[in-house]
Amino acid sequence: MSSLRTTRAALAAAIALALAAPVSHAAAPLGSTGNSASAPATPAQSDAAAQRALLTLADQYYDANARFNPISATENGDKRFDDQLGLSIAPAQRARQFKLYHQFSKRLQAIARARLSSADQINYDILRFELNSLLAIEAFPEHLLPITQMDSVPVALANYAGGEASQPLTTVAEYNAYLKRISQLPAWIDQAIANMRVGMRSGITQPRALMLSALPQFQQLLSDKAESNIFYTPITKLPASFSAADRQRLSVAYRDAVGQRILPALQRLARFIEQDYLPACRSSTGLGDLPNGAAWYQARVADSTTTSMQPAEIHAIGLKEVARIQAQFAVLGPKLGYDGPPAGLPVWVAAQAKFYPFKTEQQVQAVYHQLNEVLDTKLPQMFTLLPKAKLDLRLEPELSRATASDHYTAPAGDGSRPGVFWSVVNDPTKYGSTGMTTLFLHEGKPGHHFHIALMQELNLPKFRKFGGNNAYTEGWALYAETLGKEMGLFEDPAQYFGHLNDELLRATRLVVDTGMHALGWSRERSIAYMHDTLGYDVTAKTETERYMAWPGQALGYKIGSLKIVALRERASAALGDKFSLPAFHAVVLGDGTVPLALLEEKVERWIASQQ
Repeated sequence: MSSLRTTRAALAAAIALALAAPVSHAAAPLGSTGNSASAPATPAQSDAAAQRALLTLADQYYDANARFNPISATENGDKRFDDQLGLSIAPAQRARQFKLYHQFSKRLQAIARARLSSADQINYDILRFELNSLLAIEAFPEHLLPITQMDSVPVALANYAGGEASQPLTTVAEYNAYLKRISQLPAWIDQAIANMRVGMRSGITQPRALMLSALPQFQQLLSDKAESNIFYTPITKLPASFSAADRQRLSVAYRDAVGQRILPALQRLARFIEQDYLPACRSSTGLGDLPNGAAWYQARVADSTTTSMQPAEIHAIGLKEVARIQAQFAVLGPKLGYDGPPAGLPVWVAAQAKFYPFKTEQQVQAVYHQLNEVLDTKLPQMFTLLPKAKLDLRLEPELSRATASDHYTAPAGDGSRPGVFWSVVNDPTKYGSTGMTTLFLHEGKPGHHFHIALMQELNLPKFRKFGGNNAYTEGWALYAETLGKEMGLFEDPAQYFGHLNDELLRATRLVVDTGMHALGWSRERSIAYMHDTLGYDVTAKTETERYMAWPGQALGYKIGSLKIVALRERASAALGDKFSLPAFHAVVLGDGTVPLALLEEKVERWIASQQ
């Protein structure tokens, strides 16, 4: 999973979902079929003037979002706001931002789309798509739910404290920026508490189960004194190159900020959650149980899938996909030594010690490094369009391991940081080996890394370079997993099982996400279904609670992947011997992230051009 601003998933994805506005809404007409939704072209507007107007608007839109969500800007490698936290959850600030979106939308409608180049028409269509999606969310009070176990500003900032994440800590200026940023945390915490109190009065609260999972994170941020607090960590890693005066000044400043302002605010937050918020949290599960929740969830479904599909329709697709994959288990099971019913294969595999061979984190990492080297020899046969950015392999920071899953973070836009595949190893003896190949294909390459790193290297407006939608981003990564079979990486039945089981997870998500948020499923029913279908134990709880915290987010994976597979099949059938897989991949990846309707139009045009 990668984050929006991606891709989702992972700490960066969590931050983006909490702070950044959602993208891509099916209600916005797209491409050549959507021209009627635009304002009539202004005859006097020249081609050059239309392009200037569009690109100026696009840059202002990106800049407005970066200022509104400085942490998201940091994740994108935009260092201009590394000393800012932002207060996007404040009602007044939120209202000002939506006012801007309305203004941007009106300005966009005034641009003569017909006078734009084909590339700029894509920019136009995607910007219209995003603005429509943003405005579709305006009616729903998401700012009243500022904290979950999956994402929160305090935990995000704490993960920066080591200087190894998206906000570097190597210079005096960077130390000053981080200090200024964390010094704004008390104001964010007090606003979050105020928002949650409003939610308590209006019946808009998180499910109690989510906050029970989140509370230990905030308790971990507490300490007896400033010097032992995680936000003081930068001082324990002061570079030797810093002058004595800077070392002294920074040490005093960090100690005062943490001890006098940040730590008391963290204590207020933990105490509020435990004593006030938890007792007021709802016992229900889904977003549909909140006021106007059905419409709220439908907006999230549209955002995640970039379609107008209804929850019941997606639920049915999920059940069909689960049955299809379980049928393949019937063939695979005997090859693994299993002779029970197909649906029981995941539970059986989960109980086999031979599939948990690791004793150290380093052993886990070694497998991924070896797989990375193998892929370097195989992927050039499938791709002519490759990113320049390197892919690094790292272990997830300890603070967020308990709730994170293996994920990818994008390279910095300025090239200062590579793309990173983060493996989350809480206990190496419980880290299953069967899913490692398909996981790396998804989170590493050719999944998120090929898409997101390449997108940053294309000549795109910043709002697209650092933006996207979940259906394309996660759909591409899930499609990338299927390429393992063509590369001979699934000849080991255990690794092929891992691939099928991960595909089954994505199908299961369609069932439980829509089940909980639209069809009345309880948290417990989802956990039981995931356990019975996938053999999950503890993971069934964390996955279920992830979908509770991020309504609709998990739907994009399978919906997007099914679309890409269908387009490949359509192209192959239409072109026959003329079909080129590397060329198809270049078409899919070549313009970066697009909504699924635009992707379909692109592929159809390519097919026509090859015939």
